[in-house]
Amino acid sequence: MGAEETLFQRFGKEFSKGTTLFREGEAGKEMFVLQSGRIAISKRVRDEEKVLAVLGPGEFFGEMAIISNRPRNATATVSEDAKLLVIDPKTFEGMIRGNAEIAVRMIKKLAERLSEADAQIENLLHGDPTSRVVHHVLQACRTRGIPTDEGMEIELGLRDLPRQLGVGEPAIRLVLSRLDRAGLVALGDDRLTVQDTARLHDFLQYLEMKWKFGDL
Repeated sequence: MGAEETLFQRFGKEFSKGTTLFREGEAGKEMFVLQSGRIAISKRVRDEEKVLAVLGPGEFFGEMAIISNRPRNATATVSEDAKLLVIDPKTFEGMIRGNAEIAVRMIKKLAERLSEADAQIENLLHGDPTSRVVHHVLQACRTRGIPTDEGMEIELGLRDLPRQLGVGEPAIRLVLSRLDRAGLVALGDDRLTVQDTARLHDFLQYLEMKWKFGDL
């Protein structure tokens, strides 16, 4: 039996799509490690539920409420049938104290999340949909882009983008199509390649100036 199966026997639970694992404002009594499936992390902003992130296998979440002993700061919902390790505070503390590798991995992940949160806040400060899409593409190139001979390739993930950016899917597709026609990106089935990120960044700056000063 593998290590993952052993852990699942001790701490594992299965959850079906649509299950709410915890809600924003609730007390936190456990953290979760995702073995399979997908989890949407969302937060209520101006009476609207905004998806902050969609987590995949290997990710963990819910630890902040245990560490800080404060209410949950977001809601977690199963967006695809999932297998999760459910860890209580005592077990969590024992894992951190007894395994430096887990502690270092968690610190790196928390730092990464802070950086992503900063980028998301920066994105939402852009007033127009085109700027938000372009900013997201540039951020994705920086954090998870794969260098190729044609440029920087990223996975699109169109399913989750509307809620992340606050822009409808038709509008996102329209912006990407225009960028493709302008030669700023090359669209594939589920991927996108940016031939020149510096040029796309210049375009974002142009959009910001246009938003600020309007058409003269």
